[in-house]
Amino acid sequence: MLQSEVMLVDMKVLTEQIYQYKKGVRRMSLYTFNKKYERFAVMRLQHQNISYLIQPVGNGSINLFFGKKECLDAISHMLTKPLHQFSPEEDFILGTLLGYDVCMQCERYCLRKKDNCSRKTAV
Repeated sequence: MLQSEVMLVDMKVLTEQIYQYKKGVRRMSLYTFNKKYERFAVMRLQHQNISYLIQPVGNGSINLFFGKKECLDAISHMLTKPLHQFSPEEDFILGTLLGYDVCMQCERYCLRKKDNCSRKTAV
């Protein structure tokens, strides 16, 4: 695949996430992509007055969080470390803000806490 084709695919994904945000499908999005497209992505968000945060990932990639300012303000306190170092609680908060299925987030939380949580729940 040519470099221009890669950018086109990457930016189509970003465009879809922006569309979903603008339509109210999600309050916040996370997009990880090659840092060389950062300027294009940031200009796109700024042009549409969408708040964003950037977190370097390494290996030439960045995490681009964008959406409601309140959501970004909340996660900005957690973005002091890589996502894989998030505590189970931080991971749960982030996943919930990103609009992931709440029940799946609960299951992920319990797995990360090394506790299946089902022993405490009556059916």
